Amino acid sequence: MAYRRLLLPLTGTAAGEAALATALMVARIWNAHVHCLHVRVDARDVAPLAGEGLSGAMIEEMMAATERESGERANRVRQLFDRFTGTAGGVALADSAETALKTDGPTLSFESVAGREEDIVAQRSRLYDMAVVPHPEADEDVSSSDALHAVLFDSGRPVLIAPRQAPETMGKRICCAWNGSAESAAAVAAALPWLHQADAIRVLYADEYQRRGPTVDGILAYLRWHEITAEKVLFKPMTKDVGAGLLGAARDFKADLLCMGAYSHSRLRQLILGGVTRHVLENSDMPVLMCR
Repeated sequence: MAYRRLLLPLTGTAAGEAALATALMVARIWNAHVHCLHVRVDARDVAPLAGEGLSGAMIEEMMAATERESGERANRVRQLFDRFTGTAGGVALADSAETALKTDGPTLSFESVAGREEDIVAQRSRLYDMAVVPHPEADEDVSSSDALHAVLFDSGRPVLIAPRQAPETMGKRICCAWNGSAESAAAVAAALPWLHQADAIRVLYADEYQRRGPTVDGILAYLRWHEITAEKVLFKPMTKDVGAGLLGAARDFKADLLCMGAYSHSRLRQLILGGVTRHVLENSDMPVLMCR
């Protein structure tokens, strides 16, 4: 079992460049293919949102401006991709499975399409082993990360949130956050390929984090069936913040990958009141594998 096909919704930001480097690191580990997808804004989507009282000429002008800005952004993203592939080394371009499978080493491809990003990314992700998503920008509310939430909620696939800076290693020292929920169970299952090749594994748990479901001893027994040995470690919330305590425990372990379930509580509750998922998304400095 391994990851063979990764989808990266690519943007032209610094976070997008770090996500590209992270995705390529994953591809090198698993000899996988990374498909970089840039979704341009469809100018036709502007017309229904233009509102009342605007003339046809004004709407056409708005559509033309949207098309122009979208095209310029797409060109910047393509330039980022070309620049990265030109300096990465040891990676080939491949537009088909036949070409990729004949290549010794990781492969990349690029595609730019027009449409609604959240819809296209979520639907495309269903045919990939994992989606790699850029970290939310420092000044960006995580609730506005449409592509991230679309993949989490609508793809049925695991999501790897890249850190703001590409890591030096990944998957050697892994922390699994366990709270007995279906989401955390899905995250552990999705992480099995990583867990089989890790040097050290900790399962982090806390009374404040636990939901209705199996305890930490149950997931340790499950892992033993897969010939995976892990140690359980109780973590404490920091200033009553479970998410901060979880990240602190992962950093203390010098983890280079954290796997966890996402939004065990409702997304609305977490976005309004905060929560473990939101805190990790906004503050993690390591790759995080999430499942919903």
